[in-house]
Amino acid sequence: MAEKVAKVGVKRAEGYLYYVDRNGDISRAKMARGGKKGGKPEKVAKCGVKKAAGYLYFVDKQGDISRAKMRRGRR
Repeated sequence: MAEKVAKVGVKRAEGYLYYVDRNGDISRAKMARGGKKGGKPEKVAKCGVKKAAGYLYFVDKQGDISRAKMRRGRR
């Protein structure tokens, strides 16, 4: 279903949300918990992945960047 785009191997820390930012790099932000606000995002790894339209980019369980085709217009 998903295809691997870039091998990065980011180690995840507890309490952070990891995502692919608009520049194609991996960033993380502190998650909001129990009335406390979340933190500012910080860049974890520079990858420079070029994003294609119609795909969802995410950080998979191995810490690499993967993408999956978005399903639009279903009924």
